[in-house]
Parts: sequence; C-alpha cells; structure tokens
Amino acid sequence: VEKNDPVAMSSMAITSYEEDDYDTAFEYWTKAAELGNVEAQYNLSHLYRKGEGVEKDEKKGLYYLEEAAIVGHPSARHNLGCYEWDNERYERAVKHFIIAANLGHD
Repeated sequence: VEKNDPVAMSSMAITSYEEDDYDTAFEYWTKAAELGNVEAQYNLSHLYRKGEGVEKDEKKGLYYLEEAAIVGHPSARHNLGCYEWDNERYERAVKHFIIAANLGHD
C-alpha cells in the first residue's frame, strides 16, 4: 500500500469491509479510486448509497457508479439501468441493460 498500489488498497478495503470497518474501507477505496481502480469506484458507490462509513449521499453514489460504468464495469452498468428504470426512464434503462449484458453481466 505504501507504493500507491490501487489493487493492494482495494484488497485492504475489502478486508476492512468484511470486518465491518467501513471507515477504513472507505479510506482505502477512495485512494484506490483516485488512482483509477474501477472496483474501488464501484464499491464507493455502494458505500455512499448505503451510508456505510460515510454519510449517505445518493448523488455521490451515482457519480461513482457512473465512473465505474464508463470504464466498463458490468455490474455498475446494470445498476445504472436499475436506477433509470426506478426513475421511469425506461429507454435509458434498456440501453444500460444491453451494454451490461454485452459486458458479460448475466
């Protein structure tokens, strides 16, 4: 982690998250996301949407979800489709679902 390795930081975050240490998970995922780690971006979206280790913030959650989706994270793209569907933007939702399927989301 000392060498700013985003994969190592994300791994540390997962360990912290599994131990219910959401504050530490948030710190590691934030650093990893700043270094371009797509999994960290996706996981930050979850923390913000659930308010785990950070104040609940739908806008920031959506921001990180979009960041992960843009670079090809299949689950992020699928979740964006769900978000659009829930907001009755069905055409946009379907486009996200198709992209997610093409990326391998089942």
